[in-house]
Amino acid sequence: MSDLATSTELDTAMDLYRVELTGYCYRMLGSSFDAEDAVQDTYVRAWRSFEKFEGRSSLRSWLYRIATNVCLDLLNAGKKRARPMDLSAPQHQASAVLNERPEVTWLEPVPDGRVLPQTADPAEMALARESVRLAFVAALQHLPPKQRAVLILREVLAWKADEVATLLDTTVASVNSALQRARATLAGIRIRESEAADPLDADQAKLLEQYLSAFEAYDISRLTTLLHEDAVLSMPPFDLWLQGHEDIAAWHLNQGIGCKGSRLIPTTANGMPAFGQYRPREDGAPGHLPWALQVLEVSDGRITGLNAFLDTARWFPLFGLPEQLDEAYEVQ
Repeated sequence: MSDLATSTELDTAMDLYRVELTGYCYRMLGSSFDAEDAVQDTYVRAWRSFEKFEGRSSLRSWLYRIATNVCLDLLNAGKKRARPMDLSAPQHQASAVLNERPEVTWLEPVPDGRVLPQTADPAEMALARESVRLAFVAALQHLPPKQRAVLILREVLAWKADEVATLLDTTVASVNSALQRARATLAGIRIRESEAADPLDADQAKLLEQYLSAFEAYDISRLTTLLHEDAVLSMPPFDLWLQGHEDIAAWHLNQGIGCKGSRLIPTTANGMPAFGQYRPREDGAPGHLPWALQVLEVSDGRITGLNAFLDTARWFPLFGLPEQLDEAYEVQ
């Protein structure tokens, strides 16, 4: 069993890789909760086969091999995540219908700290953030499971072809062929650009400050000036999505008018800027209650995507957001 002689040493070694393994499983599965479960299952399987690990590969490679098998098992069972934009055409505000789909349908947001290992290399961090963007992870869901694993290992994690071949029990030629097919599939998908939330440059910070100010004032005219002309609004678990200034503005002033008076708490998700949104209490009592996790996609100084994840009972604890806001709450 190589030099990992004790269970304590194994625990320590496995914890070193928890965040990067969670990031890998998240890219594979498109679900923050499924990714956490997959890593836990990986570690259970690692413990069960502890005595069989002979050290011919590194512990990291061994754990990735197990994690890949866990993910492939889940994906072969038919699990596939999507965004509303993957499932239907945009609706118009005047005739918009809120049709709820099961939560297993949706691509899920994830806190940066769960999936992005810290590194001193700015280029590595930029690639890591890019590879957990909602649009990119959604595009990965179009790939067959093994192609998905190959593309992530080769292009995101920079594994060599022979290392991936060993992990998947296949040949280098097969790995290269799978990578070529995966690249061709992604090339045919329009993956919208979006900029990272951390670190923010001055223009990005100003845009987010303007968005927060406009939304909390519920100045929809001012808010729409911050949007790209073909910006998209989506609201999982509903499959509704809207596109363009006119429909997004009309939604906020009609069906979404209950958001007037909201407060926003900044956070990050999927390497992008995000806000916890709290709406005024419907009973008129002081304070605000959770309504949505807003994940913003930003490109070229404009907001291109407003992704409002409404299942706050799932998302707010995961992101460490308060259960409610009283009137005295101050943003830190």
